[in-house]
Amino acid sequence: MSAKLSDVARRAGVSTASVSRVLTGKPHISEEVRRRVLAAVDELDFRPNRLARSLRSQRAQVLGLIISDIQNPFFISIVRAIEDIAYQHRYSLVLCNADEDAEKEALYIDLMIAEKVAGVIISPTSETATSCKRLADAGIPVVAIDRRIHNSKVDTVVVDNIGATYELISHLIADGHRRIGAVLGTPVATTGYERRAGYLQALQAHQLAPAPELIRTGPPSQATGYQMVNQLLDLPDPPTALFLGNSLLLIGALKAIHERDLHIPDDVALVAFDEMDWMFVMKPALTVVAQPVYEIGKTAAELILARIANHAKPVQEVVLKSTLKIRQSCAPHARVNE
Repeated sequence: MSAKLSDVARRAGVSTASVSRVLTGKPHISEEVRRRVLAAVDELDFRPNRLARSLRSQRAQVLGLIISDIQNPFFISIVRAIEDIAYQHRYSLVLCNADEDAEKEALYIDLMIAEKVAGVIISPTSETATSCKRLADAGIPVVAIDRRIHNSKVDTVVVDNIGATYELISHLIADGHRRIGAVLGTPVATTGYERRAGYLQALQAHQLAPAPELIRTGPPSQATGYQMVNQLLDLPDPPTALFLGNSLLLIGALKAIHERDLHIPDDVALVAFDEMDWMFVMKPALTVVAQPVYEIGKTAAELILARIANHAKPVQEVVLKSTLKIRQSCAPHARVNE
């Protein structure tokens, strides 16, 4: 015979109301009570009747997560963190891949509304993401991650893209580089234009005029990185350093550099936004802006649960700090001082 809510309450030595509050992720429960309830749930192999509970509350114990590109390794730790927090609070997680496609994103948003999920965490395909308004109209809380949604009052978790890029480009300039190529994601997403803004601000602060031919943008993919870096290296006066706006663009850049039998940093310096596990096998080691990816996901999950518990709480924007990790891929280039 399967365990009941009252069985869990007796085992944990608490009321059934306290058990219910723990299992539904409600606030104002002490860590000691939460620990005892979860231990009792495990010991009794308790499986709450989620269908009945969702019918009573008209809201499923499910969180939706819509990410812009499932192939981008940046999202791996973010998804893991969100799933960790969701599991701790007895929520299930539905993961959807928008594939940088606004129509696909809108389709998944409609699915979330139809399934009456408790809340949605989204990395929007664009800064407008007008389809997200339908979530608000349906009373579903939203948290935006990695990218902002302008003209929309939703909780947001991002990093300081402008400041981090400014610091990274300033380091290249301090190494003597004056022609710095930038390959960035499309400016319809806030990450793309914020990193472009940081790049331009660094040039301006060091009295360097931006060269339009050195700035390339496109979908943040390996193919874009490969194509754009080849275009930059084919210029009559190619850049002495390259800045890649994310890890997918970087992979494409590395392919282009390898095919030309160029050496980093002797032939071209290389820096990038994002740090991935596979980078640790690279020689020379890569200079990067490392984002606190697990912390981004953890913070987003905590914000969505807090918003579910209290729809009226003030909207928050959490800006997390990245870390500049200087390694060997951006040493001064021999051509710089010629």
